Formats: sequence, C-alpha cells, structure tokens
Amino acid sequence: MKAAILGPTYPHRGGIAHYTTLLARALDRRHELAIVSFARLYPRLLFPGTTQFDTSASTIEPPVRPEPILDSLNPLSWLGAGARLRALGPDFIVVPWWHPFFGPSLGTAARRARRPGKRTARIFLCHNVSPHEATPIDRALTAYGLGGADAFLVHARSEEEKLRRITRGKPIRVHPHPSYEIFSERAPSREEARSALDLQGRVLLFFGHVRPYKGLADLLSALKLARRDAWDRALVVGEFYEPLERYRALLEDPLIKERVRVVNRYVANEEVARYFAAADVVALPYREATGSGIAQIAFGAGVPVIATRTGGLEDVVEEGVSGLLVPPGDPPSLARAIERFFDDAMSERLREGVARNRGRFGWDALVGALESLAAECAS
Repeated sequence: MKAAILGPTYPHRGGIAHYTTLLARALDRRHELAIVSFARLYPRLLFPGTTQFDTSASTIEPPVRPEPILDSLNPLSWLGAGARLRALGPDFIVVPWWHPFFGPSLGTAARRARRPGKRTARIFLCHNVSPHEATPIDRALTAYGLGGADAFLVHARSEEEKLRRITRGKPIRVHPHPSYEIFSERAPSREEARSALDLQGRVLLFFGHVRPYKGLADLLSALKLARRDAWDRALVVGEFYEPLERYRALLEDPLIKERVRVVNRYVANEEVARYFAAADVVALPYREATGSGIAQIAFGAGVPVIATRTGGLEDVVEEGVSGLLVPPGDPPSLARAIERFFDDAMSERLREGVARNRGRFGWDALVGALESLAAECAS
C-alpha cells in the first residue's frame, strides 16, 4: 500500500521523533512511504530544553527524506501539509499525537489530507491522549485535533478509556509500545560501561527528561528510606525541564548525597547504551504515565525495571518476570522494592524474563496493527 506519516522525525530530537523514525523504517519495509514533517515544532516559549534538534554524532534517520512543511504556528503551512498529503494519495496516514498544542496544526492537516473519491484512513497514534499537566484549553484543542482521525492506536488500556469518552465509536486498537533496541546495537559490556562512568556495586538508573510526573522526588525519597546497604549508586541522567533547585534538598541529604550522581543534559544517541549497560535496574517511579519510551529502551538493552502501577507501565511490565511494580507516589513501597531486587539477587532472573518478552514489542507487529486499522476504515 501507499503509506504516509504526518509528524516529527530527524533532525528533531527526543522520544516522539525517535519513535516516528523507527516506525517509518518498519513501514518502509512493507509499503511505499512518504513523510510530511515539521519545519518548526515547538515555539521557544513552550520548549524548556536547550535545543529541539538532534546534535548526536550517531543519528537515527528515516528511510525516506522527510518533507518539512508543517509549522505549528503557521496556519498556511497546515493547509499546505494537508494539500501535500492529498496529492500523495496514500491509502493510510499515521499521525503521532502527544500534546493538545498540536491540535490545530495536525487536526487541520489531517482534515485536508483526504482526496475526493479516495478513502484514505487517517490513523492517530496517541502517545498521550491528554497531557500530564493539563490546562483548561486542552480539552478543546484535543477535541479538534483528534476530530481529524478515522481511527486510533494507543499503547495503554487507560488511554483507550480516555478515547472512548471523547470519540464517537471510531475504531481503537491497543498495542504495546515497541522497544528501542537500536540504542544498544553496539553497546559496551557492563565492565566497559562501568569503567567509563566510574561505577561499581549495585546501580540504579533514572533516565530521561525530568518533569514532576516522572516521580524523581519519590525515587530520591525511596533511596533515603531504603537500607543503606541495599544499594550503592544511583544515576539521574537527563535534562531537567523544571528547576534543579526543587530537588536540591533531597539531593543534598547526607543519607544519599555521595551516592547519587546527576547528569543534567540531553544525552546523545551514542551515549545512551553506556548508561543502560552500566545499570542493574532502571527506575520508573512515575506518578502517572501512558506508556514509557524509557521502559522500552531498558527492555531493548535487556535491563529490568522497577516501575509504578500506573497507565501503560502496568501493561508492559510483568511483575516478577521483567520487573517489579509498586503503587505510584509511595516512596516506602519503592524503597522495599529496591531492597527486594538486590537482596534476592533478582537481576539475572529478570533479565531472562526481559529477553523472553522481547517478541511482544516488535515494530513489525505494530505495523500489522496499523494495517488492520486501515483495512477496517476501508471496509
């Protein structure tokens, strides 16, 4: 079939762009693909990071050249993106959806994309139906944006429930978030990674940009509560999207100060594998979540997780098989899980569980789910 993607890809950076790029590679293996991307993604006011572009030495690029047409602030570009898609005449269009801010641009382009007489399926792939920190205008922007869809794919049952409340009987598929094995294709050994990072002992990793819903404060509190001999080092690696000072009192606590290392920056693609190779376990203390790209980077690297029972995390982490699950916002339970993981020497057993589950999280299976939705829309 002819397929198209309307969304961000390289040279934009971050989880959504990486996801879209890897999806493009999987689609291109089975279909004729085109990509209409963003000329401008976020206005500076809405982006707290240092740059929106990937400056990694090792780039993750799509299989076909993207056409950077869409500008999130320019309505003429929304019409232009829709016109380009209409001219391409795809059988189905995949539209990544992750924030209401993009409702006007994506919603308008999707509405304009359908050619008269051709039943193009517009499938919105929803990472987050609604944002983690919502505002009153979000509902209106979400309703308009998602109104341009014929069908939806989500990665968590909780997101399906949200969609059912705001869509009118349109098809919805729930499919697991695929894993990011690409980051660990040339991973160093555990010993090499630890030597490069000057680490030893029992190591936990918190990875990804820091926002309140990620629960870093809960993790730091749990590390204080856990027995001192239960863990040795913790890495907090990722760009802070809120003031680091909010965490200063926790980080300076004498119980953990010398054992927690903060790397406050966006990590280049070629560096990612080193941190995961060095870790015994990845901590995902999210207070709320839809899915987690970080969990799938961990699984792609073969590393188990300690995560909270919230959103899509509970769908992908099997208790006692690929990780441990605790209630969200509960540092004492998180502390007990950290103790249990290391006391019971669970690392190897859970790594074996991660490896057994790898087939659940393939990109080709995701393409199959999208094909099924496209066929349903065409019938």
